Order: sequence, then structure tokens, then C-alpha cells
Amino acid sequence: MTNQQPALLWQADENTRQHAHLQKYLSWLANRRQRHFDSYAALWRWSVAEPDAFWETVWDYFSVISHAPYRQVLSGLQMPGARWFEGAQLNYAEHIFRMANAGNPAILFQNERQALHEISWESLRRQTATLARFLRNAGIKPGDRIAAYLPNTPHAIVAALAAMSIGAVWSSCSPDFGANSVADRFVQIEPKVLVTVDGYTYGGKPFDKQKTVAEICQLLPSLQTVIFIPYLNENARPDNLPNAVRWDDVVNTRAEATDDLRFEPLPFDHPIWILYSSGTTGIPKAITHGHGGNLLEHLKYLHFHNDVHPGERFFWFSTTGWMMWNFTLAAMLTGATIVLYDGSPGYPDLNVLWDLAQNARITHFGTSAPFLVSCMKNGLAPKNDFDLSPLRGIGSTGSPLPPEAFDWVYEHVKPDIWLSSMAGGTDVCTAWVGGNPLLPVFEGEIQCRCLGCAMESWDEDGKPVPAGSVGEMVVTKPMPSMPVFFWNDPDGARYRSSYFEEYPGVWRQGDWLCITPRDSLIILGRSDATLNRQGVRIGTAEIYRALDKIPAIQDSLIINLERPDGSDWMPLFVTLVPGVALDDALIAEVRKTLRSDYSPRHVPDAIFAVPEIPYTISGKKMETPVKKILQRRPLDKAYNRDSMKNPTSMDFFIAFAEKQTW
Repeated sequence: MTNQQPALLWQADENTRQHAHLQKYLSWLANRRQRHFDSYAALWRWSVAEPDAFWETVWDYFSVISHAPYRQVLSGLQMPGARWFEGAQLNYAEHIFRMANAGNPAILFQNERQALHEISWESLRRQTATLARFLRNAGIKPGDRIAAYLPNTPHAIVAALAAMSIGAVWSSCSPDFGANSVADRFVQIEPKVLVTVDGYTYGGKPFDKQKTVAEICQLLPSLQTVIFIPYLNENARPDNLPNAVRWDDVVNTRAEATDDLRFEPLPFDHPIWILYSSGTTGIPKAITHGHGGNLLEHLKYLHFHNDVHPGERFFWFSTTGWMMWNFTLAAMLTGATIVLYDGSPGYPDLNVLWDLAQNARITHFGTSAPFLVSCMKNGLAPKNDFDLSPLRGIGSTGSPLPPEAFDWVYEHVKPDIWLSSMAGGTDVCTAWVGGNPLLPVFEGEIQCRCLGCAMESWDEDGKPVPAGSVGEMVVTKPMPSMPVFFWNDPDGARYRSSYFEEYPGVWRQGDWLCITPRDSLIILGRSDATLNRQGVRIGTAEIYRALDKIPAIQDSLIINLERPDGSDWMPLFVTLVPGVALDDALIAEVRKTLRSDYSPRHVPDAIFAVPEIPYTISGKKMETPVKKILQRRPLDKAYNRDSMKNPTSMDFFIAFAEKQTW
């Protein structure tokens, strides 16, 4: 990596700095704890040097409601095995509803068929209370699992809050998952309740899922109750589902009073929800998070790093199968209104979400790097077409955001926007690295390591690499939001092998990371998808960053195949904008761009045009599964079609592998 300073794109004005939650926290530390820090870097160093002291201040600063005192903040620094706030009794949902206010809606919702409408805090509380009462009456107890097969609608928010309030464990999949993929996840956790829809609309097309739902129910013998939502067709009935009740029959029964909602006091590490690894090459890992750990982490990130304030409008384009849905729900901890959208981000065109930003008066607009790149490559200029005056922040995650997309945002969306690239994951249900309202935004870089996250970049010998160099992303000390365990992993073997095999006692995230001399960060792709060329490791994100500059290329995927004789072959697969051909001139442009931006080693051995790049349902490029297919591994070991956003995209690579010799 180069140590040359990139372009400075944004700095907070004085008003933003003075009103930032992070600035108020610094003042609180000085006045209430006599801890004085002259920079964010100094604050971060203290937060990781003394994690027990730091997290105790988070607890106190946000006045966490606990129905029993904790005995100790942190028991041990070992990973895994550290215990946080033992003895505390709390409930995540209670902290959401304490932020309710009549002056702003709780939720704004739009889908492809319905215009934007709002749900008040009173309505949200009433629906949550009635559903929670139904679940209790159905015999659901703390620790029982409630599964959901739902799109990104208010139903999912209500159901999750109801589950949390009674201490049940929430787990969701979006309805674009196939039956076997859903079963791979839910069979592991043996849910007693399934909340489901009859179908959904995407890209203007209806998808009837009633047969799939019936199949899922047959695969889940633990089910005792099905709560059915006629979402695609209001006349749909759950006649073929076991012990089914309609949503309206449960939730529209008015509670005696809005204070009917009760919150079960739960141990700090009581499971709140189960998230899943992608499952593209095997049974997904059932990653179980705790009420207390996620509560503290989300209070910290959404206030200090996202700077979300009461009454603001928080949006992140997601599905219920991605942890950013849980993160969106978490924004309610700040008193913000969350904005939900169910549908395609490209239907009827790529302006649909910018139109939503205008109509919902969104303050914080969250999306994926591929969406911003698509807007850039399609020549969109939202600032010319929409009133985005309330918008103060754009968040990007899912994959590294290239410098050109940073520039596009400032040139074509809003020149004074705070662009916050962030990276985290299902593993911690938050971001390790991300935004900071007190620090500058540099082109192509993530602003900071988050408070309490002892992140470093290491070489293969377990030593930190110099600033500006690339190494493995590791976390050297525990955080409260690390999983409490994996479900059905009684001895913790899968948990340990997932994060702690490479460096015992140190969390390895599996990404290439450069910590710059400015203490900002650049992520260069997954380390398990490394391109090893003549002994030199190349992050795939470097390739994609360069190719994003070429207007003719819509998307790309690169792998490196090692041959038995020790040589290798590195093919590049690209999708092209409509009407463009992969001719000699374009191939020459690709080769020249990669050579000049990086090195001759970055230049592929061959370039092929493909109809689609394969993605997981959560939006990750499937580099490793494609490599396994090209290595002619058994297809059932190479990838899982039910875990893909676009499973037919693999057909090209299967046929390609049969024809090629290398």
C-alpha cells in the first residue's frame, strides 16, 4: 500500500462537532470520570487498554436499565470465554421502548406496491404487547426459539420485539431463501413458532411462497404454532399449515392498556437472536448473540460512530436474512424513526431508493458498496433529481467501497455529506471499523477503529505489520457483542475453529487490512479468497477497486487456481454494461489499468464475459465457491444454491469448468 495521503473529502463543521454524541461523551468522561483525552486516537487507545473501565462508562453513560446489579464488568480477557456484567438482569426491548416519543413515528414503511406510510410508537407498542401476550399464552418461555420467514416489513419488527420482550430467541430468514436453505438454519435451533408470509413482490414480480412455507413446516417437527401473514394476497389462508393463526387475529386484538407490554428481566448473556453464516459451502453456523452484549455495542456504535439522534430518520437497505436488518432495528435505541423498504433497489430503476430518501426525509441512508457503484456506473446524479436536504450521512458496507464511488457520492449526491464506510459482520452484529463524526473522511478509506475494538493487522507470525502495510485483520481483546456461543456446539469446537485457530486466543476475522499512518483503514477483501501470485498475496478488493474505474465493466470476480506443477492461472470474469462487447480494446484497457494502478502480478491471465457474478443472499461475492467449481470439486461440496441471491449464475461456471483445461 502507498503512504501517500489521499484526497480529503469531508470534515465536520463546528455545529456537527459540538452536537455529536461522541463529543458529549468526551465531555462526560472529563466531568464525571476525570478522564481527559485530547484526540480520538487517545480515547480509542484507552478503550482497548482498559476494556472493563471503558464498557462500564458505556453502561453508566447510557443509564442501562438493570433489574439486578452486576458483580463485575469483565471476568478474564481470554477469548473465547470472557464473561461480561455477570449478575445483571436486563432486556434489550425495554431500552427501545423507553425512547418512544409521540412527536415522531416509530417506523416508516414502503414496498413496491404500497406508498410510504407510518406506524406510531403507540401502535408499535400495542402490537408488540398483544403479540407478546399471545406468545406467553401459547406457552412460549424464555429461551424458546421463534423463527421468521419474512420480508423487511413492520411485521418483522413487531415480532422480533415481542420475542425479545418475553425472553424468546429470535431468528429470521428472508423469503427469497429456498426451503432447504431455511431448514439448514432453523432445524438446528428447533423453533416452536414460525412467523411467515404467503409470498412477496420483487422487481415488480409476485413470488407465491405458500408451497415453500408448507415444505418448511414439514421440515420443522418442533413447530407448535404458525403465525400467517397474507402479505402477497390479502385473501390467502393458512389452511394447509399446522396450528396456524392469522396475524390480524393475533395482533389486532387491542390490549387493555398500552402498558400491557412487560419486559422479562434476563441475564446479560441470555440469547437475543441467532444469525447465520452464509452457508454457501456447508451447514450455516448458528451464531448466537446476547441481550446485554448487543445492547451495549449498539448503544455505542449508533450514538458514537453513527451519531444518530432522536427524531432522525434511519434507513439501511436490507433483508431479514442479513445482520444489517438487526442493526436497523437497533437504531430505535437512539429514539430515531427507522425506515423500511421491501423490494428491489433497482425497480423500476436505480432511483427508487433516492426517491425514498426524499419522501421519507431520511437523515442516515445506509446501503451496500455495490449499490453505490451501480449508481455511479449508470450515471445517476441524485442531487439534481431529488431534495436530499435532510440527508446528513451515507453508510456503506457489504464490501470495500472504491475511491471512485467516494468521489461520485460527493460530486453527484451531496457535497457536504458524511460518507461512512464500515465493516463488521454477522459474527458481532455490528461494525469493527466505521464512522466517526469528529474525524475527516479520506477518499477510499474507513475513518477509524471503533471504540472498544482492539483491532490490529498481523503477519503470519502473529506480529503487527508496519503502518501502511497489509496483514490479517485480528482482534486481540474480547468485546461484549462477540457471540455467546454457536447453537448446537456444546463443546465450543466450531466456535473456536471459526475464529481462533490461526492465532490461539486472538480473533481472526478473515479480511486483509491496512491501517494507514493516519490511523484510518483500508480493507482489501477476504483473506480466504487471497490471490497468491508467485508468492505475493493480493487482496481481491484491489482488483475490484481498479476495475470500478472502467465504465464498461458492471461487475467482476477474480480467482487464482494453483496448478500441480506449482504454477498458477488467474482468470477474471466480468459482466458488461448492455451493448458493450469484450473486445481487444477493452481487454487492453483492463490490463493497462491493473498494471498501472498496482503491478504486473495483478493482471489476469485471461478475461471472460459472464451473464452474472454469483452472490450470497447477503450480498457477498462467491469467490471461493467459484474456485472450488473450477477445481472440479463435487458441486454439493462447492456451494449451496439455496444460499444464493442468483443461483442460476453458477450455471456458467459449471459449464465453463467442464470445457476448460488448465
